[in-house]
This record gives sequence, structure tokens and C-alpha cells, in this order.
Amino acid sequence: MNQTDSFQAERARLFAIAYRMLGSAAEAEDVLQDAWLRWQAADVAAIESAPAWLSTVVTRLSLDRLKSARRTREEYVGPWLPEPVRTDEPVDPESISMAFLVLLERLSPVERAAYLLHEVFDYGHAEVAAMLGKEEAACRQIHHRAKERVRAGRPRFAPSRGEHERLLRAFAAALTRGDLGALEATLAADATLYADSGGKVPAAARRPVQGAHAIAQFFAGLVRKFPPAADQRFDVIEVNGWPALVGRRAGAANFVLSIEVDGDKIVAIRNVVNPDKLARV
Repeated sequence: MNQTDSFQAERARLFAIAYRMLGSAAEAEDVLQDAWLRWQAADVAAIESAPAWLSTVVTRLSLDRLKSARRTREEYVGPWLPEPVRTDEPVDPESISMAFLVLLERLSPVERAAYLLHEVFDYGHAEVAAMLGKEEAACRQIHHRAKERVRAGRPRFAPSRGEHERLLRAFAAALTRGDLGALEATLAADATLYADSGGKVPAAARRPVQGAHAIAQFFAGLVRKFPPAADQRFDVIEVNGWPALVGRRAGAANFVLSIEVDGDKIVAIRNVVNPDKLARV
């Protein structure tokens, strides 16, 4: 197998690592491009395991980008959300969901790497330590700390896909009508709306909106002030492993709305409207 074939054979897994590390498909592609250039320049004959070498390079490049990205995100206009991606092929929905990627933002870059490599990609602690350039005992501690923080932030209920889609479609139907009461009926009393516009969509909320009534008022008011255009479409498609509501005009996505549910009501809405983040849907 030549260098190109070796890299392509690992590409899907390398992208999966970089995307979960960064929460950005565009940045993940940049990391893979940098990894490819390093792979081309490497002495392949001296590399014992191509998959391990490539995974290490992608992890370390992602760590470097994540450290600098955190400074950039502090200056981001409004809430920052991960870049949504379509997932038409089978994926592990729990490790790629918007809710999970948002939860990972609570971790430090090294905690994020240690947790993902062990829990999602099944690397042993010794392998993770080698990839991160740390002692195995230290990596075990980092992983344990990260796992506890993730566990503390996970929802208590694991909703079924059917319940998730039922609530999403009920919300979508109420949204297209601008029906305040029906919108509120789908939401938990303490639900939260996060809208990621990057400051590029004036009508988007720049701060989280708290509470079922406030969220319903916001969306009903939005529909009243800006009625959907004749060519506006609303489709339910697979995004980050779960059904999501995708809006389209002239064939291009103008929002991706993902929900998090507790089995009975919607507890969080994450609405990405920043046009720079919508290319992959």
C-alpha cells in the first residue's frame, strides 16, 4: 500500500478524531491537510504503525488548534456552537451529538483528547499517553477527571429516537404556524435556547433565552416579524446523529435547529444560523 492509500484508509477515522476534538468540520479538514503534508514528508519505512502515527499527529495538531480556538471563541459574538454535519451514514449518535460536543467544551484541551481517545476511539491508556507525550499514570488521572465532568453534565434521561423526533416535529409544526401556545407546550419550563449567529444574523438572539414562555415568545415573534418566504423549506434530516430541523432557501441551508429532550419535553434548543457553519448540511 502506497502513502496515499495508507492515508486514505485512515481518513474517516482521522476526521472523526479531529471533528470531535474541535467541534468544527472546516478546522478538522485543515488538520487533515496538515497531517497529509507531514505524512508525505515522513520516512514511512521507519514508522512502525501508520494508523498510530497518523492518529498521534492529528491529535497533536488538533490540540494546538483547540488551544488557540479557545481564545478566538472568547471574542465570538453571541453563543458559540459546534459546526453541524450531516450524518447519513451510520454513526455513534452519543459521541457526535450537538449536546455531547457542547458538553466537551467544559473540558481542557488535554482532558478532551484523553477522554475522546479512550472512551470513543478505544485507545488504551498507554497508547493515549504515547500520543499525548505524557506518563500513563498522568493520563489515567486526566481521563478520570474528564470522565467525571462529562458524567456530571450528561442528562439524567436517555430519550428514544422516536420521542426525540416526535417532539422535534411538534415544535417544527408550531414554529411554521407561529403558534405561541403550541410552541410552549413542547418545551420544559426551564428550557434554554442557544443561537449561534456569529453576529451575522441580526434577528438571532445574542444571549441564551431562558424559560419555555420566553423561548416560545421569541420564535412566535420571529415568525410574525419575518414570515417565511415562499421558497423557505423546513426539513427533518439526520444531523450529528439525530433528527434536526433544517431550513433551506434557494437550495442553501439558512439554519440548523437541534434539540435536546428529557423524554417528555425539549430542554435545550441549539440553533445554528451562522452561514459560515452551514455548508455541510
